[in-house]
Amino acid sequence: MFRVIPAVDIKDGKCVQLRQGKEDDVIFEGDDPVSVARSWVEKGARVLHVVDLSGSFKGRLAHEDVILEISELAEVQVGGGIRDAETARRLLDLGVERVIVGTMAIERSDDVRRLAEEYPKRIMVAVDSRGGNVVVRGWKENTCLSPVEVMRMYSDLDVSFLFTNVDVEGLMRGIDEEAVKQVMESTDKPVIVSGGITSKEDVEKVKNVGAAGVVVGSALYTGKLRFEELLSLEED
Repeated sequence: MFRVIPAVDIKDGKCVQLRQGKEDDVIFEGDDPVSVARSWVEKGARVLHVVDLSGSFKGRLAHEDVILEISELAEVQVGGGIRDAETARRLLDLGVERVIVGTMAIERSDDVRRLAEEYPKRIMVAVDSRGGNVVVRGWKENTCLSPVEVMRMYSDLDVSFLFTNVDVEGLMRGIDEEAVKQVMESTDKPVIVSGGITSKEDVEKVKNVGAAGVVVGSALYTGKLRFEELLSLEED
């Protein structure tokens, strides 16, 4: 399977795109995230990548009502500010297909392991990499762990991974193909790739190394890419 997944990032009630996740470096700002999400579905999106950026920066979910409304439109994977098991369970029980845990996967790994056992295939571990190491807490804090080390922590569980290369995220200069290959070679779990997707060729490269999908954000919102042109790359 391969999916092309539009990003719907929410900050202060608006749909935005940030450069390298920096709060004050806004590439795109729209209005109603639900309307934006609906427009992607109308164009053929079967999965949406929804991130509560306000939640990520504040450390707790900030737009739960909006997220749940979007989850009624299509299959969604949701991240940003999900720092405890109770929040994850609530979202999953209310209809979110997958929850994305990053900071929690590092700091509360026992809780994440329990969630993965309770909700097979519905826990996605975020592996956000900057300079070769995983970053947490809204990409503001470095860890001493590599992406491969974090993925090995969950290799025995029925989870998927979201690999985001922060070094190229939001720059619209293309992907770091070697970094993607290294991640893909280290696991047999489904991996969704994010960060730097700027062209159809980038999407093809990610698909060709075996990823289960790709998240596209800034390039769609700035008009560098048309979502409809990428749909032909999807596979069931």
